Amino acid sequence: MNFFNRDLSWLGFNERVLAEAEDSSVPLYERLKFLSIFSSNLDEFFRVRYPNVVELAKLDSKTLKKEGLADSKSVLKQTQLIIKKQLNLFGKILHEQLLPALASTNVCFYYDKAIPPIHLAEMKEIFLSKVLSFIQPVFLGTRKVENFKPENGKLYFVVTLFSEGKNSITHAIVNIPSDKLKRFFVLTKLADQHQVVFIDDIIRENMSIVFPGKEIKSINAVKFNRDAELLQNEEYSLNVLDKVEKNLSSRDLGAPTRFLYESGMPVNLQMFMSETFGFRKSDMFEGGRYHNLSDLFSFPCFDNSLKYEENKPILYPKEAATGDIFRVVNKKDILLHIPYHSYTPVLSFFNQAAVDEDVTDISITLYRVAAESFIVNALISAAKNGKNVTAYIELKARFDEANNIKWSRMMKKAGVKLVYSNAAIKVHSKIALITKKQDGVKTSFAVISTGNFNENTASFYTDHVLLTVNSEICKELKQLFSFMSLKDDRKKKETIVFNHLLVAQFNINQKLEEYIQTEIEKVKSGRQGLIRIKVNNLEDQEFIRLLYVASKAGVEVRLIVRSICSLVPGKKNQSENIVVKRLVDRYLEHPRLFIFGSSDEAVALMGSSDLMTRNLRRRIEVCVPLLDKECANEIIHYFDVQWADDTKMVVLNEQLENVYLKNSNSSVRAQSSIYEYLKSKQDGY
Repeated sequence: MNFFNRDLSWLGFNERVLAEAEDSSVPLYERLKFLSIFSSNLDEFFRVRYPNVVELAKLDSKTLKKEGLADSKSVLKQTQLIIKKQLNLFGKILHEQLLPALASTNVCFYYDKAIPPIHLAEMKEIFLSKVLSFIQPVFLGTRKVENFKPENGKLYFVVTLFSEGKNSITHAIVNIPSDKLKRFFVLTKLADQHQVVFIDDIIRENMSIVFPGKEIKSINAVKFNRDAELLQNEEYSLNVLDKVEKNLSSRDLGAPTRFLYESGMPVNLQMFMSETFGFRKSDMFEGGRYHNLSDLFSFPCFDNSLKYEENKPILYPKEAATGDIFRVVNKKDILLHIPYHSYTPVLSFFNQAAVDEDVTDISITLYRVAAESFIVNALISAAKNGKNVTAYIELKARFDEANNIKWSRMMKKAGVKLVYSNAAIKVHSKIALITKKQDGVKTSFAVISTGNFNENTASFYTDHVLLTVNSEICKELKQLFSFMSLKDDRKKKETIVFNHLLVAQFNINQKLEEYIQTEIEKVKSGRQGLIRIKVNNLEDQEFIRLLYVASKAGVEVRLIVRSICSLVPGKKNQSENIVVKRLVDRYLEHPRLFIFGSSDEAVALMGSSDLMTRNLRRRIEVCVPLLDKECANEIIHYFDVQWADDTKMVVLNEQLENVYLKNSNSSVRAQSSIYEYLKSKQDGY
């Protein structure tokens, strides 16, 4: 086995997320959030990846062998077994650990247990006044159901009814409007206990109001997952927004991929639902009484001491508070470590540019922005203030298409020039360039980030942001922005040369291979060869083969890979010099870092590109070398602190298992150590 299966590897990452919910050292409400994240991740897996796993398993053996996918049938079986095992653990953690822990803090959460009569009148009042207007029952087996398709990820009840006058059984679908209202309601306290109930149970208890005169035989909770991929094979034209929006409207009604039903639902009713809505038996999964437990993220908190203590973001550079971020960046490169550092300098950069009379031009790539984005509002203000503003919008940012379309319309109305990526290529880079007149000379200021320009995710994603006036970096960014503006880019592409930036579609593969080869040559000459890489995903087989070659040559390879890892570490005569680790803690690890060499000769790079085929070959990605020595040293220190983590880090072994490093003498928790380190440096900045 030369490569791990990407989907099985991803399931291993989600298992690591689930382990945080099981960890008693994690604060109670944070453990609930990790259950929520696990559930949300699994939903996305069923929408995006599971359909591929199923379809590959259907191919005949000859085709599978020819395409190098001979294990696809086995992968499907393993996938189903792993998910079943993980869901069993999920239920065990919730029922045996978290619900009792909530009860011990005077929180009574009515999860899968009888609700005492004392609450029923209050629940009926909530139902009649707040919930009933959102209820839309559909009788199955009628003409109306032909125009009804359960939406992806939404919650429903299947209600079995007996009509005495007609002496017949009928079934109906009743929506649970948790997306329109809220999932949890807080009832009146009893004996100093907070009482929390699902909206699901408020509806269950009052279902007779929905079906007067009928006997309710059973109520079963169900959920539907549908394929989330948007088919966009055509080249975009002037009505690009309309095309994407049209595809987007059909996403929630795509091909079914999973039917999740309540435990105990009769087999004949399962089969009836399968026939009615077109699910195969292999698409049907037994669940608990409640679905969409990603909603646990919004579970009401009654005691903030049972959450992580807030880490107040460090304002760096301190001069950012003076209101002249350009003067600060003029003096030296600024490297921010988010969320330990405040995101204020990034916001200030765009906000000040919008009103500064000496700023003439702003260019930016937008992939995922906040729902109420200060940055996009700054772009709108800048355009209205007479500046030339160009936004390169990626409308194919999965699950953020609608938000990007909304902002696109607003920016276009304000006079922002919009450039949409080629239909076949995603623009995933996180870059911006601002031109400002200084002493009569135009100066360019660049922002290059490992994460999106999104102030919301900046509070819980770890990322790095570089602000620089380096003329060579800015010149190359300007070339890239110019290239992305062209419709017919083939001739222009041949004339562009990047000497510093690593750009997918241009030189990123070549440059990474050169860096790896340099480390191999060091070993051959008797010196140490060292490669340190941190990414979200490592899947591209060509790049993995390069790392295998480096390992066999004697280069030490240290990899921190958050999610998908197709590289098999520790395998004799292949990867015995490669160690792969995963880090999951309170913040979501998101940076992409590349460090080649050791000690003072090390080259450090950061950027947007993961090591997946799509990133390296089918997107516009940008990585930048940290030319400022202080910035480079900070990135290297950052990586080394994380590598030393023996509290939240796991090692990925040759069997694709997470091996824990925890021991009684654990001394390093990277996210805490980095925050304290940056706090200690604050006075020295």
